[in-house]
Amino acid sequence: MGKGKSDHPKDVKRKEKDKMQLKRSIGYFDGVSFIIGSIVGAGIFVSPMGVLKHSLLNIGVALTIWTASGLVSLMGSLCYAELGTALPFSGGEYSHIKRGLGSLPAFMFIWTSTFTKPASNAARALLFAEYATQPFYGICPAPEVLKKCLALAVLWSLGILNGRSVKMAAWVQTVFTLLKMIALSVIAIGGIVLLIGGRKESLARFEDAFGSEIPNASQVAEAFFQGLYAYGGWWSLNYMAEEMKNPSRNIPLTVMTAVPAVIVFYLLVNISYLTSVSNSEHVAVAVTWADRVIPSVAWIIPLSVAVSIFGALNSSMFTLGRLSYAGSQSGHLPGLISMLNVHSCTPAPAMIFSTTIASIFIIPSDLIMLTNYFGFSAWLMIGLTCASLIVLRYREPHLHRPYKVFLPIPFVMVAMSFFLVLAPIVWSPNLQYVYAFLFMLGSLIVYLPFIHFKLHFAFLDKITCHLQLLLEVSPADGSAEDKCE
Repeated sequence: MGKGKSDHPKDVKRKEKDKMQLKRSIGYFDGVSFIIGSIVGAGIFVSPMGVLKHSLLNIGVALTIWTASGLVSLMGSLCYAELGTALPFSGGEYSHIKRGLGSLPAFMFIWTSTFTKPASNAARALLFAEYATQPFYGICPAPEVLKKCLALAVLWSLGILNGRSVKMAAWVQTVFTLLKMIALSVIAIGGIVLLIGGRKESLARFEDAFGSEIPNASQVAEAFFQGLYAYGGWWSLNYMAEEMKNPSRNIPLTVMTAVPAVIVFYLLVNISYLTSVSNSEHVAVAVTWADRVIPSVAWIIPLSVAVSIFGALNSSMFTLGRLSYAGSQSGHLPGLISMLNVHSCTPAPAMIFSTTIASIFIIPSDLIMLTNYFGFSAWLMIGLTCASLIVLRYREPHLHRPYKVFLPIPFVMVAMSFFLVLAPIVWSPNLQYVYAFLFMLGSLIVYLPFIHFKLHFAFLDKITCHLQLLLEVSPADGSAEDKCE
C-alpha cells in the first residue's frame, strides 16, 4: 500500500499560509494611527468656530459641547469595540447589522454607502487639491481643471497603494497621522504659552466663561452637530477587524487610546484658538491663528490642512475597500469584488471598484452637494449598529465577547442616533431629504430580484472569469499558487 499524504504540522502550517485570505498585519499602533487619522481631517483646522457661533460666543458652552461630542464618540466607539471583538470581520457596520438585524437592512446600508462614501472621498480629494494648489495662485482661484486632475491623481495613487500593500498603506497612515498631530501640538503649545504669558485679553475670555448669553435648545443642537462632525471617523477601526493582530486585545485598547487623545487635543486646540482669534472671526480660524502667533511660518497651517485631509482620505479609502469586500463576500455585490490579489492578498478589485465610483463624482462636483443630505444616513446606520449590539446580547447570549460595553451605553447611542437623524429633518425640512429616503428605499428594487430571488445572468460569469485573469485575483479562502507574504 502506498503512503498517504503527510499531515505533518509544517505541511498544515504551509497550507494555511497558502490560503487566500486577508492577513492580520495591523497592530496596535497602526490601529491608533488609523482612528486618529480618520477623525482628524480639515474640520479642526478650518471651522471650529462653528461651534462657538452656534453657542452664541459663550466659551464655556462651546468647550462643554466639544467635550460632550467627544464623549458621545467615545461611547459609540466602545459599542463598536464589543462588536469588533465578538465579530472580527471586515465590513464594519455592514457585518454587524447583517448579523443582528438581517440581510435587508445590511443591503440598504451597503446600497447607500456605495453612493455616499465614494462621494465623500471625492469631496476630500477636491478639498486637498484646493489647499495644495492655492499657495501657487495667491489670491486668485486655482483652475477647476487643475484641481480635478490633482484630485483624481490623489484618489488613484491611494487606491493603488491600498490595493497593493496593507503594510505600506498602514505606514503612510502612521506618517501622516504623526504630521497632523505635530501640527495640532504646535497650535496647542502656542495657546498654552500665550496663557502662561498672561496676556490680559487672552485671560479675560476665560475668567467668566459662561457669562455670555446662553443658547437655546436648537442652537445647542446645531453646535452639537458641528462638534460631532469634527469627531467623525471613530467608527473606522471595525472595518479592518479581520486584519488586526489579536483583535480581542487590540480593538478595545486602540479605541480607549485614540478617542480620548483626540478629545484632549481638540480641547487644547480650541483653547489655543480662543487666546488669539477674536470671536467675530469664524472662517479659516487656524490660518488666522497662524498669522497672529507664528507669522514667519504661517504657511505651515495651510500645508497641515492638506496633510490632514490626505491622511483622512487614505484611511477612508482603506475602510471603503473593506466594506465593498465584505458586501461582495455576502453576495450583496458582484463576486469579483471579494477576490484577493494572488501576490499580495489584498482586496484589489474592491479598491478599484470604490476608487472608480469616487472618480465619477469628481467630474460633476455638484453631485457631491447632494450627498450632504445623506448626512443623516450615517447616524441612522450607527443607530442600527448599536441596536444590533442590543439584539445580539439577548439573542446570542453565549456569543464569545472578549470585551463587553456597559449595556445602557448602546441604548443611549440608539436614542442619540435617532435624534440626530430626525432633528435636521424636523427643524429644516427640505425636499432633498425625501429624495435621500427614496434612494435608500430604492435598494428594494435591486434586493428583491437579485438577492432574495437570486436572479443570475450566465454571461456575467464569463466577464468575471476574464477580469479574474486580467487582475490576477482569486476567491478568498481558496488555494493560491503564490504564498501571501
